[in-house]
Amino acid sequence: MAKIGRKNLLEVVKLVPHGAYLQGGWLGEILLPQRFVPEDCEVGDPINVFVYLDSEDRYIATTLKTKAQVGEVAFLKVIAVNQVGAFLDWGLPKDLLVPFNQQQTTMEEGKSYLVYVYTDDETHRIAASSKLNKFIERHPDDYEKGQKVELMVNAMTDIGYSAVINHQDWGVLFYSDTVKPLTIGQRVNGYIKRVREDGKIDLSLHAPGFAKVEDLSTRIMNILEQQDGFLALSDKSPPEQIYNAFSVSKKAFKMAIGTLYKKRLITLEKEGIRLIPQDLPPQDSTENHEDA
Repeated sequence: MAKIGRKNLLEVVKLVPHGAYLQGGWLGEILLPQRFVPEDCEVGDPINVFVYLDSEDRYIATTLKTKAQVGEVAFLKVIAVNQVGAFLDWGLPKDLLVPFNQQQTTMEEGKSYLVYVYTDDETHRIAASSKLNKFIERHPDDYEKGQKVELMVNAMTDIGYSAVINHQDWGVLFYSDTVKPLTIGQRVNGYIKRVREDGKIDLSLHAPGFAKVEDLSTRIMNILEQQDGFLALSDKSPPEQIYNAFSVSKKAFKMAIGTLYKKRLITLEKEGIRLIPQDLPPQDSTENHEDA
C-alpha cells in the first residue's frame, strides 16, 4: 500500500507513452511521468518513488529526492508568501505549503524555519507546520541510556539546546555537553544521556563512558588507514583542531589515543600519531605519551 508523502517501493503495472503506472493499493494506479521512468523499465519492476499530490490534486510519483517526508522535521527556506500561507522549497516542483494557522511566528520570504511535515486527514494534502508542539511529544519509554539517536536543533534556551529526537520527541542538549556552538536547524547524531523521572530526556553528542572512547578509537584508526598511517593531531593539538576533525573534546581525543597506544596500535610523535603496521613489531615512543 502506497503512503502519501513517503518513499514507497511500488510495482509497475502499465507502461504508456507519457510514463508508467504503479500499483498504489487503496490510492489506485499512480502515474510516474516518463522523465522519471528508468531505462529498460518493464511491467512488474519495482521502483522506489515518492508519492504526493500534484497541482491538480492527483496522486503522482517521482524519483526526485525530497528534503523531508511526512512525519519528519526539516529546516526549510521560504521561497514565497501569499494570501494562503508560506511556501517552502523541499525539492519538488510543487512547493510545500505552511498555512497561516500553522505558523508559530509569521513566516517571511527568504528565511528558513524548522517545520514538521504532515498530511491533512480530510484532503490528504501534504503540508508543514512550525507549531512543533502539536506533533512533537515525549515518549521516554522509547529510549534508554546510551542509545544513539538523530537530533535536529530547534532553539537555544537558558540551559542548552532544545532538540527534536528522531523526528518525534523533545530533548535537551546542555551547553556543558557541547564543545562548539550549534545552529538552529542543524542535524547531528547524538546519544541519550539520561531519561528523567518526569519524562524529560537529556542528550549528549557523545556516547557515554568507555563506549565513547571505543567509538572514537575506531574512527581514528579508520582515518589513519585512509591517510597512509599518519594523522597530524596529537594530545598537544589545540582543542579547535581536534573538534574540527572529530567533533569531540580534547579530553575525549586524548583518552582514545591513549587506549590505542596501550594496545600498541599507534606511536605518538611530536607532530601527530602514526599507525603501527601489523606485520611489524611495535616501536617504542617516548614523546608525549605520558599525557595521553
